[in-house]
Amino acid sequence: MTATTPLVSLTVCVRDGIDWIEECMKALISQTYRPLEIIAVDDGSTDGGTELLQSWNGEHEGVTVSVLTQPPTGLSAGRNLALQAAKGEWVAITDIDCRPDSYWIEEMMRVSEGIGGEHVLAVTGRTIFDSGNTPTGKMRAHSIASKYSSRPRIASLANGPCSMFDRESLLEIGGFDPSWYHAEDMEVSLRLIATGGVIIHTPAAVVHHVAESSLRLFLRKRHRDARAHMRIVRLYGRHGVRKPDGSLHRHDFVGDAENVLMMLPLAFIGLGASIALSFVLPLYTPPWYVVVSTGGFWLILISLRWRRLLWSASLWLGAMRGCIDAILGHHGHPPILGGK
Repeated sequence: MTATTPLVSLTVCVRDGIDWIEECMKALISQTYRPLEIIAVDDGSTDGGTELLQSWNGEHEGVTVSVLTQPPTGLSAGRNLALQAAKGEWVAITDIDCRPDSYWIEEMMRVSEGIGGEHVLAVTGRTIFDSGNTPTGKMRAHSIASKYSSRPRIASLANGPCSMFDRESLLEIGGFDPSWYHAEDMEVSLRLIATGGVIIHTPAAVVHHVAESSLRLFLRKRHRDARAHMRIVRLYGRHGVRKPDGSLHRHDFVGDAENVLMMLPLAFIGLGASIALSFVLPLYTPPWYVVVSTGGFWLILISLRWRRLLWSASLWLGAMRGCIDAILGHHGHPPILGGK
Protein backbone atom coordinates (compact mmCIF):
# COMPACT_ATOMS: atom_id res chain seq x y z
CA MET A 1 0.00 0.00 0.00
CA THR A 2 1.32 3.44 -0.95
CA ALA A 3 0.30 7.01 -0.36
CA THR A 4 -1.44 7.09 -3.72
CA THR A 5 -3.38 3.86 -3.18
CA PRO A 6 -4.97 3.98 0.27
CA LEU A 7 -6.81 1.02 1.68
CA VAL A 8 -10.58 1.11 1.18
CA SER A 9 -12.90 -0.70 3.58
CA LEU A 10 -16.02 -1.86 1.73
CA THR A 11 -18.93 -2.57 4.09
CA VAL A 12 -22.34 -4.17 3.67
CA CYS A 13 -25.05 -5.09 6.16
CA VAL A 14 -27.76 -7.73 5.83
CA ARG A 15 -30.79 -8.93 7.72
CA ASP A 16 -32.84 -11.77 6.23
CA GLY A 17 -31.43 -11.27 2.75
CA ILE A 18 -30.20 -14.80 2.07
CA ASP A 19 -31.29 -14.70 -1.58
CA TRP A 20 -29.07 -11.67 -2.28
CA ILE A 21 -25.87 -12.58 -0.41
CA GLU A 22 -24.06 -14.66 -3.04
CA GLU A 23 -24.43 -12.22 -5.93
CA CYS A 24 -23.62 -9.19 -3.80
CA MET A 25 -20.48 -10.71 -2.31
CA LYS A 26 -19.27 -11.83 -5.74
CA ALA A 27 -19.68 -8.26 -7.02
CA LEU A 28 -17.74 -6.86 -4.06
CA ILE A 29 -14.88 -9.33 -4.48
CA SER A 30 -14.73 -8.44 -8.19
CA GLN A 31 -13.84 -4.80 -7.55
CA THR A 32 -10.80 -3.76 -9.60
CA TYR A 33 -9.46 -1.44 -6.89
CA ARG A 34 -6.74 -2.63 -4.54
CA PRO A 35 -5.93 -2.60 -1.65
CA LEU A 36 -9.42 -3.49 -0.46
CA GLU A 37 -10.99 -5.14 2.56
CA ILE A 38 -14.62 -6.20 2.90
CA ILE A 39 -16.55 -6.09 6.18
CA ALA A 40 -19.94 -7.79 6.13
CA VAL A 41 -22.30 -7.42 9.08
CA ASP A 42 -25.21 -9.75 9.79
CA ASP A 43 -27.93 -7.87 11.66
CA GLY A 44 -29.67 -10.76 13.41
CA SER A 45 -30.82 -12.74 10.38
CA THR A 46 -33.24 -15.62 10.96
CA ASP A 47 -33.43 -16.98 7.40
CA GLY A 48 -30.11 -18.85 7.36
CA GLY A 49 -28.27 -15.85 5.99
CA THR A 50 -25.89 -15.72 8.96
CA GLU A 51 -24.39 -19.10 8.10
CA LEU A 52 -24.18 -18.29 4.39
CA LEU A 53 -22.44 -15.00 5.11
CA GLN A 54 -19.99 -16.73 7.46
CA SER A 55 -18.93 -18.99 4.59
CA TRP A 56 -17.39 -15.89 2.95
CA ASN A 57 -15.12 -15.22 5.93
CA GLY A 58 -11.46 -15.28 4.87
CA GLU A 59 -9.44 -14.28 1.83
CA HIS A 60 -10.86 -14.20 -1.70
CA GLU A 61 -8.82 -13.09 -4.73
CA GLY A 62 -6.48 -11.07 -2.55
CA VAL A 63 -9.29 -9.42 -0.58
CA THR A 64 -9.82 -10.14 3.12
CA VAL A 65 -13.46 -10.62 4.05
CA SER A 66 -14.43 -10.20 7.71
CA VAL A 67 -17.91 -11.23 8.83
CA LEU A 68 -19.33 -9.63 11.98
CA THR A 69 -22.62 -10.39 13.70
CA GLN A 70 -24.90 -8.40 15.96
CA PRO A 71 -28.44 -8.69 17.36
CA PRO A 72 -31.15 -7.13 15.14
CA THR A 73 -30.35 -3.52 16.06
CA GLY A 74 -30.67 -1.88 12.65
CA LEU A 75 -28.72 -0.68 9.64
CA SER A 76 -27.10 2.32 11.34
CA ALA A 77 -25.80 0.16 14.20
CA GLY A 78 -24.47 -2.34 11.69
CA ARG A 79 -22.68 0.33 9.70
CA ASN A 80 -21.18 1.72 12.90
CA LEU A 81 -19.91 -1.76 13.82
CA ALA A 82 -18.25 -2.04 10.42
CA LEU A 83 -16.88 1.50 10.73
CA GLN A 84 -15.22 0.69 14.04
CA ALA A 85 -13.63 -2.43 12.57
CA ALA A 86 -12.51 -0.74 9.34
CA LYS A 87 -8.82 -0.08 8.76
CA GLY A 88 -9.17 1.86 5.52
CA GLU A 89 -8.70 5.55 4.92
CA TRP A 90 -12.03 5.43 3.07
CA VAL A 91 -15.10 3.44 4.08
CA ALA A 92 -17.51 2.49 1.31
CA ILE A 93 -21.10 1.39 1.93
CA THR A 94 -23.58 -0.51 -0.18
CA ASP A 95 -26.69 -2.63 0.36
CA ILE A 96 -27.06 -6.38 0.14
CA ASP A 97 -29.62 -6.06 -2.67
CA CYS A 98 -27.08 -4.20 -4.85
CA ARG A 99 -24.55 -5.33 -7.44
CA PRO A 100 -21.74 -2.76 -7.89
CA ASP A 101 -19.96 -2.70 -11.23
CA SER A 102 -16.38 -3.93 -10.92
CA TYR A 103 -14.94 -0.41 -11.34
CA TRP A 104 -17.24 1.23 -8.75
CA ILE A 105 -14.61 1.81 -6.05
CA GLU A 106 -11.93 2.68 -8.60
CA GLU A 107 -14.10 5.41 -10.13
CA MET A 108 -14.93 6.92 -6.74
CA MET A 109 -11.27 6.94 -5.73
CA ARG A 110 -10.39 8.65 -9.01
CA VAL A 111 -12.30 11.81 -7.94
CA SER A 112 -11.72 11.56 -4.19
CA GLU A 113 -9.06 14.29 -4.06
CA GLY A 114 -11.42 16.90 -5.51
CA ILE A 115 -10.33 19.98 -7.43
CA GLY A 116 -9.34 23.48 -6.41
CA GLY A 117 -8.63 22.61 -2.79
CA GLU A 118 -12.00 20.98 -2.11
CA HIS A 119 -12.26 19.19 1.22
CA VAL A 120 -13.86 15.96 0.02
CA LEU A 121 -15.55 14.07 2.84
CA ALA A 122 -17.57 11.64 0.75
CA VAL A 123 -17.98 10.43 -2.82
CA THR A 124 -21.21 9.03 -4.21
CA GLY A 125 -21.89 7.13 -7.40
CA ARG A 126 -25.00 6.36 -9.42
CA THR A 127 -27.58 3.74 -8.51
CA ILE A 128 -29.48 2.14 -11.38
CA PHE A 129 -32.63 0.29 -10.40
CA ASP A 130 -33.53 -2.80 -12.38
CA SER A 131 -36.99 -2.29 -13.85
CA GLY A 132 -37.87 -5.96 -13.45
CA ASN A 133 -41.05 -7.42 -14.90
CA THR A 134 -43.69 -5.58 -12.90
CA PRO A 135 -45.30 -2.14 -13.22
CA THR A 136 -44.01 -1.30 -9.74
CA GLY A 137 -40.42 -2.12 -10.71
CA LYS A 138 -40.69 -0.03 -13.86
CA MET A 139 -42.21 2.87 -11.91
CA ARG A 140 -39.38 2.81 -9.36
CA ALA A 141 -36.66 2.52 -12.01
CA HIS A 142 -38.09 5.48 -13.93
CA SER A 143 -38.46 7.52 -10.74
CA ILE A 144 -34.80 7.06 -9.73
CA ALA A 145 -33.50 7.67 -13.26
CA SER A 146 -35.49 10.91 -13.52
CA LYS A 147 -34.45 12.13 -10.09
CA TYR A 148 -30.73 11.79 -10.69
CA SER A 149 -30.50 12.43 -14.43
CA SER A 150 -29.17 15.96 -13.85
CA ARG A 151 -27.54 15.53 -10.46
CA PRO A 152 -24.77 18.13 -9.92
CA ARG A 153 -21.15 17.30 -9.26
CA ILE A 154 -21.34 18.76 -5.74
CA ALA A 155 -24.05 16.62 -4.17
CA SER A 156 -26.06 16.86 -0.98
CA LEU A 157 -26.51 13.14 -0.44
CA ALA A 158 -24.08 10.25 -0.27
CA ASN A 159 -26.60 7.54 -1.11
CA GLY A 160 -26.49 4.41 1.02
CA PRO A 161 -26.15 1.93 -1.87
CA CYS A 162 -23.26 3.60 -3.69
CA SER A 163 -21.02 5.85 -1.57
CA MET A 164 -17.80 6.07 0.39
CA PHE A 165 -16.72 8.32 3.24
CA ASP A 166 -13.50 9.65 4.65
CA ARG A 167 -13.26 7.41 7.70
CA GLU A 168 -11.79 9.92 10.14
CA SER A 169 -14.36 12.56 9.21
CA LEU A 170 -17.18 10.07 9.64
CA LEU A 171 -15.87 9.06 13.06
CA GLU A 172 -15.52 12.70 14.10
CA ILE A 173 -19.25 13.35 13.60
CA GLY A 174 -20.15 10.17 15.50
CA GLY A 175 -20.87 7.86 12.59
CA PHE A 176 -24.43 6.81 11.81
CA ASP A 177 -27.15 7.59 14.34
CA PRO A 178 -28.84 4.32 15.46
CA SER A 179 -31.98 6.22 16.47
CA TRP A 180 -32.59 7.07 12.81
CA TYR A 181 -34.57 4.11 11.49
CA HIS A 182 -34.44 5.45 7.91
CA ALA A 183 -32.60 8.07 5.79
CA GLU A 184 -29.47 7.61 7.89
CA ASP A 185 -27.38 8.31 4.79
CA MET A 186 -29.02 11.73 4.35
CA GLU A 187 -28.53 12.59 8.02
CA VAL A 188 -24.84 11.70 7.90
CA SER A 189 -24.43 13.60 4.64
CA LEU A 190 -25.94 16.79 6.06
CA ARG A 191 -23.82 16.58 9.20
CA LEU A 192 -20.69 16.21 7.08
CA ILE A 193 -21.65 19.14 4.85
CA ALA A 194 -22.30 21.25 7.95
CA THR A 195 -18.61 20.87 8.86
CA GLY A 196 -17.63 22.63 5.64
CA GLY A 197 -16.68 19.68 3.44
CA VAL A 198 -18.17 18.54 0.15
CA ILE A 199 -19.69 15.39 -1.31
CA ILE A 200 -18.64 14.61 -4.88
CA HIS A 201 -21.00 12.85 -7.27
CA THR A 202 -19.50 10.77 -10.07
CA PRO A 203 -22.02 9.05 -12.36
CA ALA A 204 -19.27 6.78 -13.69
CA ALA A 205 -19.30 4.79 -10.42
CA VAL A 206 -22.31 2.57 -11.01
CA VAL A 207 -24.21 0.29 -8.64
CA HIS A 208 -27.12 -1.82 -9.81
CA HIS A 209 -30.08 -2.33 -7.46
CA VAL A 210 -32.39 -5.32 -7.75
CA ALA A 211 -35.90 -4.49 -8.88
CA GLU A 212 -38.42 -3.28 -6.30
CA SER A 213 -41.08 -5.54 -7.76
CA SER A 214 -43.33 -5.80 -4.70
CA LEU A 215 -45.87 -2.99 -4.50
CA ARG A 216 -46.26 -3.58 -0.78
CA LEU A 217 -42.51 -3.21 -0.19
CA PHE A 218 -42.37 -0.17 -2.46
CA LEU A 219 -45.16 1.60 -0.55
CA ARG A 220 -43.61 0.72 2.80
CA LYS A 221 -40.30 2.28 1.74
CA ARG A 222 -41.99 5.44 0.43
CA HIS A 223 -43.86 5.69 3.73
CA ARG A 224 -40.54 5.56 5.57
CA ASP A 225 -39.09 8.18 3.21
CA ALA A 226 -41.85 10.66 4.06
CA ARG A 227 -41.68 9.88 7.76
CA ALA A 228 -37.92 10.48 7.78
CA HIS A 229 -38.32 13.66 5.70
CA MET A 230 -40.24 15.25 8.57
CA ARG A 231 -37.20 14.68 10.77
CA ILE A 232 -34.83 16.06 8.11
CA VAL A 233 -36.93 19.22 7.80
CA ARG A 234 -37.22 19.71 11.54
CA LEU A 235 -33.55 19.21 12.39
CA TYR A 236 -31.82 20.57 9.29
CA GLY A 237 -34.26 23.02 7.76
CA ARG A 238 -36.78 22.80 4.98
CA HIS A 239 -34.36 23.46 2.15
CA GLY A 240 -30.91 22.41 3.34
CA VAL A 241 -28.13 22.78 5.87
CA ARG A 242 -26.01 25.79 6.84
CA LYS A 243 -22.27 25.54 6.28
CA PRO A 244 -19.70 27.23 8.57
CA ASP A 245 -19.53 30.24 6.23
CA GLY A 246 -23.29 30.76 6.58
CA SER A 247 -24.18 29.59 3.07
CA LEU A 248 -27.10 27.22 2.53
CA HIS A 249 -26.43 23.86 0.94
CA ARG A 250 -29.72 22.57 -0.44
CA HIS A 251 -30.67 18.94 -0.07
CA ASP A 252 -32.46 16.77 -2.62
CA PHE A 253 -34.31 14.42 -0.31
CA VAL A 254 -37.78 14.94 -1.78
CA GLY A 255 -37.14 14.74 -5.52
CA ASP A 256 -40.07 13.58 -7.62
CA ALA A 257 -42.16 12.83 -4.52
CA GLU A 258 -43.42 16.43 -4.52
CA ASN A 259 -45.46 15.78 -7.66
CA VAL A 260 -46.76 12.45 -6.39
CA LEU A 261 -47.65 13.99 -3.03
CA MET A 262 -50.25 16.26 -4.61
CA MET A 263 -52.11 13.46 -6.36
CA LEU A 264 -54.16 12.39 -3.34
CA PRO A 265 -55.35 15.92 -2.40
CA LEU A 266 -56.25 16.59 -6.03
CA ALA A 267 -58.14 13.31 -6.15
CA PHE A 268 -60.16 14.31 -3.07
CA ILE A 269 -60.84 17.74 -4.56
CA GLY A 270 -62.09 16.07 -7.71
CA LEU A 271 -64.22 13.68 -5.69
CA GLY A 272 -65.72 16.57 -3.75
CA ALA A 273 -66.49 18.40 -6.98
CA SER A 274 -68.15 15.27 -8.38
CA ILE A 275 -70.30 14.90 -5.29
CA ALA A 276 -71.29 18.55 -5.51
CA LEU A 277 -72.22 18.11 -9.17
CA SER A 278 -74.31 15.09 -8.29
CA PHE A 279 -76.61 17.41 -6.32
CA VAL A 280 -76.73 20.12 -8.97
CA LEU A 281 -76.84 18.28 -12.28
CA PRO A 282 -80.01 16.24 -11.57
CA LEU A 283 -81.87 19.52 -11.77
CA TYR A 284 -80.97 19.68 -15.46
CA THR A 285 -80.03 16.13 -16.49
CA PRO A 286 -81.32 12.60 -15.73
CA PRO A 287 -79.89 11.07 -12.49
CA TRP A 288 -78.44 8.09 -14.41
CA TYR A 289 -76.29 10.49 -16.44
CA VAL A 290 -74.83 11.97 -13.26
CA VAL A 291 -73.93 8.53 -11.90
CA VAL A 292 -72.33 7.39 -15.15
CA SER A 293 -70.36 10.61 -15.74
CA THR A 294 -68.97 11.05 -12.22
CA GLY A 295 -68.48 7.33 -11.55
CA GLY A 296 -66.86 6.83 -14.94
CA PHE A 297 -64.39 9.61 -14.25
CA TRP A 298 -63.20 7.95 -11.04
CA LEU A 299 -63.02 4.52 -12.62
CA ILE A 300 -60.75 5.92 -15.35
CA LEU A 301 -58.60 7.79 -12.80
CA ILE A 302 -58.16 4.73 -10.60
CA SER A 303 -57.41 2.42 -13.51
CA LEU A 304 -54.72 4.74 -14.89
CA ARG A 305 -53.09 6.05 -11.72
CA TRP A 306 -54.04 3.78 -8.85
CA ARG A 307 -50.43 2.85 -8.02
CA ARG A 308 -49.41 6.51 -7.85
CA LEU A 309 -52.48 7.29 -5.74
CA LEU A 310 -51.37 4.60 -3.28
CA TRP A 311 -47.86 6.08 -3.42
CA SER A 312 -49.30 9.50 -2.57
CA ALA A 313 -51.34 8.02 0.29
CA SER A 314 -48.19 6.34 1.67
CA LEU A 315 -46.36 9.67 1.63
CA TRP A 316 -49.15 11.43 3.50
CA LEU A 317 -49.38 8.65 6.06
CA GLY A 318 -45.61 8.74 6.56
CA ALA A 319 -45.66 12.53 6.97
CA MET A 320 -48.39 12.27 9.60
CA ARG A 321 -46.46 9.61 11.49
CA GLY A 322 -43.39 11.84 11.25
CA CYS A 323 -45.34 14.62 12.95
CA ILE A 324 -46.35 12.21 15.71
CA ASP A 325 -42.68 11.19 16.10
CA ALA A 326 -41.80 14.87 16.56
CA ILE A 327 -44.48 15.37 19.21
CA LEU A 328 -43.47 12.25 21.16
CA GLY A 329 -39.72 12.52 20.59
CA HIS A 330 -39.35 9.18 18.79
CA HIS A 331 -36.93 7.96 16.10
CA GLY A 332 -34.29 10.67 16.48
CA HIS A 333 -36.61 13.62 17.17
CA PRO A 334 -35.97 15.83 20.19
CA PRO A 335 -39.28 15.62 22.11
CA ILE A 336 -41.81 18.43 21.91
CA LEU A 337 -44.29 17.11 24.46
CA GLY A 338 -42.16 14.50 26.18
CA GLY A 339 -41.42 10.91 25.24
CA LYS A 340 -38.24 8.96 24.88
